[in-house]
Amino acid sequence: MAKIIGIANQKGGVGKTTTAVNLAAALGVLEKRVLIIDADPQANATSGLGIDDVDYSVYDLLIGSQKVEECIHHTTTPNLDIIPSHIDLVAAEIELVDKDRREFMLKNALVSIEDKYDYVIIDCAPSLGLITINALTAANSVIVPIQCEYYALEGLGKLLNTIKNVQNTYNPNLDIEGLLLTMYNNRLRLSNQVVEEVNMHFPDMVFETIISRNVRLSEAPSFGESILKYDADSKGAIQYLQLAEEVLVRNTKIQEN
Repeated sequence: MAKIIGIANQKGGVGKTTTAVNLAAALGVLEKRVLIIDADPQANATSGLGIDDVDYSVYDLLIGSQKVEECIHHTTTPNLDIIPSHIDLVAAEIELVDKDRREFMLKNALVSIEDKYDYVIIDCAPSLGLITINALTAANSVIVPIQCEYYALEGLGKLLNTIKNVQNTYNPNLDIEGLLLTMYNNRLRLSNQVVEEVNMHFPDMVFETIISRNVRLSEAPSFGESILKYDADSKGAIQYLQLAEEVLVRNTKIQEN
């Protein structure tokens, strides 16, 4: 049975897609079967894994015109498949407005493939609209990337409220997997202050792994590759492998309990 993890933050530019792609790739390298779902109309996770030609996307899945198996594409990264996104996804929110149980479209669509993967990673759009609600309703847990900059905690309260609303209304089992600090620069006092502040406000919720600012990490998507394929020795690759190991350890503990 797959563990479904949403990567969500309504604030853009905090490292959601970078985290979704590279965490998924790292889990694949650690010999887990992984599916990444690009639920962002910008389709950056899709292009970041070198997928250009898309027949069916998450749009077709949400509106129910195709089965999930038809929407899955294989990637060149080991053990990693993707359900790509497309700009059409913008229209899905409008098309789903008058549908019954519209918040459950993604959850229902994934039922048939849950046994084929160990992890499903959903890259959410930088909004709290219907597509993100679908992702959170389908997910078992959420990873929230937080950038180590001044406005880091702004909007976090709103996101946590949305998660609470989804728990109360659609998905009582939704859990917070953890808060992930990204774009860290150890030479900046501000970065260190944000790390301290987040750990102070949310003890036990923050991943030990911190993702540093890294040139190789920002170059990789333009080559259509994850950081592990682009430069496996880079700081970014090592940190995302550490994050993947941390996720595996946390989930092993949960299963044992």
